[in-house]
Order: sequence, then structure tokens, then C-alpha cells
Amino acid sequence: MYAVIESGGKQYRVGVGDVIRVEKLDVPAGDTIDLNDVLMVGEGEAVKIGTPKVAGASVTAKVKAHGRGEKISIIKFRRRKHYRRTAGHRQDYTELEITGIK
Repeated sequence: MYAVIESGGKQYRVGVGDVIRVEKLDVPAGDTIDLNDVLMVGEGEAVKIGTPKVAGASVTAKVKAHGRGEKISIIKFRRRKHYRRTAGHRQDYTELEITGIK
């Protein structure tokens, strides 16, 4: 069984036992969380598609850890104008392990 969930403005296809990284959530590590923004639930040929969300469906996940992603460097440059700007960004994330789909 699998589901398509929405978290942090992004969509993820998940199954039981999958580990995914989503935008940072305010949940302590080790706790469980119910994700109610389920867009689709399916198993084989039986697929339920929500309009926009499947009523009564939820995905249970355990929060494994919080962290920060790889550093992305941003460079602005104008040739011949002596204009250079550099900046960096590291996105916060929450690592979830999917434990159940209802």
C-alpha cells in the first residue's frame, strides 16, 4: 500500500517503512505524527484519489531526526562592473519514517 502526501508545499509518494525528508516540522525527535494531507491512497488496482484530499485517510510517521541539508552557494555577478555577491543557504529538514497508512 502506498499514499501520496503533502507536507511543506511538496508532495511525496510513501509506503510503510520508507524514510523521507520533509520541511522542518515542530515535533520533537522520537514522537509520532499523523499527516492528514493525503492526496491519494492506493494498493494495486484499487486507487482512491481525493478532491483535493482523501476523506478519512491519514499517514502515521515517526520523527527520526532533525537536521540541515547540504550548503547551496548563491553567486551574483555583473561582468566589468566590479559587482560580486556571494551567499549560502542550508535548508532545515525533518526525517520521517512512515509507520502506517489508514
